[in-house]
Amino acid sequence: MIALRRTIIYVFLFAVAVISIFPFLWMVISSTNLSVDVTQGRMLPGAHFMDNFHKLTDSINLVPALWNSLKISLTTTLLALLVASLAGYAFEIYQSKAKDIVFNLLLVSMMIPFAALMVPLYQMFSSITRTVPFIGINTMNAVVLPTFTTAFLIFFFRQSTKMFAKELLEAGRIDGLTELGLFFRVYMPTMKTTYSAAAIITFMSSWNNYLWPLIVLQTPEKRTIPLLISNLGSSYAPDFGVIMTAIVISTLPTALVFFLMQKQFVAGMVGSVK
Repeated sequence: MIALRRTIIYVFLFAVAVISIFPFLWMVISSTNLSVDVTQGRMLPGAHFMDNFHKLTDSINLVPALWNSLKISLTTTLLALLVASLAGYAFEIYQSKAKDIVFNLLLVSMMIPFAALMVPLYQMFSSITRTVPFIGINTMNAVVLPTFTTAFLIFFFRQSTKMFAKELLEAGRIDGLTELGLFFRVYMPTMKTTYSAAAIITFMSSWNNYLWPLIVLQTPEKRTIPLLISNLGSSYAPDFGVIMTAIVISTLPTALVFFLMQKQFVAGMVGSVK
């Protein structure tokens, strides 16, 4: 009976794994075939990946787009880790009567869809463009500033901080550390798995961000890789082999970040502190 149950579990897990991996596998195979092969549903690898790659680099500015996405994603991730961890740390460590009210209001903001904020955000950055051009429309800063931290990330850090050993802070205060010293020299090294999980979440979200960059970045040289891929698919006769090649290339950075940090990601998500 136990063997039958285990067999059923393994069969179920195998089926789920196949369903999960199939879209990625189909994407990789399609990147090696011609457009006509993709539309016909060919599931065998071809020999046209380099042809598709050369067509891709000839038709769009691939390297600048990847560089723009990388700059935006890294800047967003670094700022998010600093601001969200500071906020989550403060919400949990320091006591105040208004703390819970502010935190609840922050959680309520998660219920507001970003689509409802697009128009006021665009109007705000349009007005800023006239006085402070470097954070106005069509700049990297305009993409980063509204998205570099979220209520979810602050909530994530606060929940993880609940498992942080408060005795370490008391020991640091006895040794003469300032409050900022406690944060940077005691809290951050101890919570490195939480930082790793937050970094993966933020980097992947920023790298794949489409809607807000589509509105803000208005010249071709400033566009990110999701915008260029979208343009490839909007042509009159899209080349699906080229599109799949672009998607494979755009997937590599996020896949690399996840596979390099997957152990820290799992540890951070379950709230472990090492």
